[in-house]
Amino acid sequence: MFEAQSQTELEEIMKGNIEFRQLYFRHKELDKKVLNAELGVFAVDEATLSQMKREKLAAKDRLTQMYDQMQKH
Repeated sequence: MFEAQSQTELEEIMKGNIEFRQLYFRHKELDKKVLNAELGVFAVDEATLSQMKREKLAAKDRLTQMYDQMQKH
């Protein structure tokens, strides 16, 4: 996520926006958990996996929305 942006730009955004920083790291955490679950490293039931995927997508959507708003200003 946000691979096209420089690390410096992301760090500046995270310094200035606590919500963005928290969501960014939550998304990264969920991404790792979902990947590990799909690889069988992290045992979870289907309902839990689906919930993690929904939460990850919601975080991504919110981050994208926030980033787009910042670019307009």
